[in-house]
Amino acid sequence: MPTTETRASAEAWPALPLEGWADTYATLHRWSQIVGKTRLALSPMENHYWQVALYTTARGLTTSPMPYGDRFLQVDFDFIDHQLVARTSDPEVRTIALAPKSVAEFHREYLDLLRSLDIEVRIRPMPNEIPDAVPFPEDQAHASYDGKAAHDFWRALTQVDRVMKRFRNRFLGKQSPVHFWWGSFDLAGTRFSGRTAPPHPGGIPNLPDRVTRESYSHECMSAGFWPGLPGSSIAEAVFYAYIYPEPAGFPGAAIAPEGAVYETTFREWILPYDTVRQAQDPGAMLLEFLQSAYENAAQLAAWDRAALERPL
Repeated sequence: MPTTETRASAEAWPALPLEGWADTYATLHRWSQIVGKTRLALSPMENHYWQVALYTTARGLTTSPMPYGDRFLQVDFDFIDHQLVARTSDPEVRTIALAPKSVAEFHREYLDLLRSLDIEVRIRPMPNEIPDAVPFPEDQAHASYDGKAAHDFWRALTQVDRVMKRFRNRFLGKQSPVHFWWGSFDLAGTRFSGRTAPPHPGGIPNLPDRVTRESYSHECMSAGFWPGLPGSSIAEAVFYAYIYPEPAGFPGAAIAPEGAVYETTFREWILPYDTVRQAQDPGAMLLEFLQSAYENAAQLAAWDRAALERPL
C-alpha cells in the first residue's frame, strides 16, 4: 500500500503524457508568447535577455511588474481559476477567460484588454522559435485549452522551480534566476564560468541570430524542464542539461542517475520526467541529475570551481 509521502509526491508531480495535451500545449505556447512579448516591449534590456522571461507563481506564471511610464503593469496566467489577469499600479484589474479559443481571438482580446487599461504596446505578431509559424492575428488553427492539463503542467513547474532554486544556492558565480522562457516553453536556470564564449552559430527558427549570440555571449551551463515536442527526438517531458561551448568528452560523461542519456540531436543530457516523478524521492533524484551534469560539465570545461562554488 503506498505511503502518505508517496501519494503526496504523485499528486505534486502529475503525469504529463505529451499526447494527452499536445493541442493545449501548442495553443498555450503561443498565448504565452503574446504575453511574454509585452515584457520584451516594456522591460529595460538585461544581459542574455533575462528581462523577457516569465516566473512561476503560486497560481501560474507572471510577467512580474513592468514599467509603463510612471505606472506598472503585471500580467498573470492563473491556472487555478483559469484566467489571464492584468493589474496596474493605479490600481485597475482586467481579466480574460482561459478557455478554448483561437490564438487570433486571444491576441485580439489581449490587446483590447491592454487598451482598456490605457496601455498601448507594439509587439511583433510572429511567434518565435516555432518552425512554420503563423502570425498571431491569423492563427485560427490553435484553439485548444484543457484546464486540467494546464493545471497539471503548472503543478509540475512549481515542483521543478522549488528544486532548481535549491540547486542555485551552492553557486557563487554569475547565474540566472529560475525563469520560464516563453520562446522555447521551458523552465530553466543558467550558470556562467565568467569567460566569454565563441559566437553562437544561431539558426533557431524565427529567432534572430543576434538574440542567440547575446544569450550565449559567455560560457554557460543550462539546465531545466521542457514538456518535449511532438514528432521530435524528444517527444516526452524531460529534464535537460547542456553546456556551451560543449567540451570534448561531455557526451560520454558519467551523468547520474541511471536513466539519464545524451541526446545527440539537441546535444544535451536528458532525464525523463516520468522517471523522476515515479522515484521514491523525485526532488532528490532531480537534484542528483542537476549536480552531476554541472560537475561533469564544469570539470571538462576547466571552470574555476574553487572560485565559483560555495564550500559545503
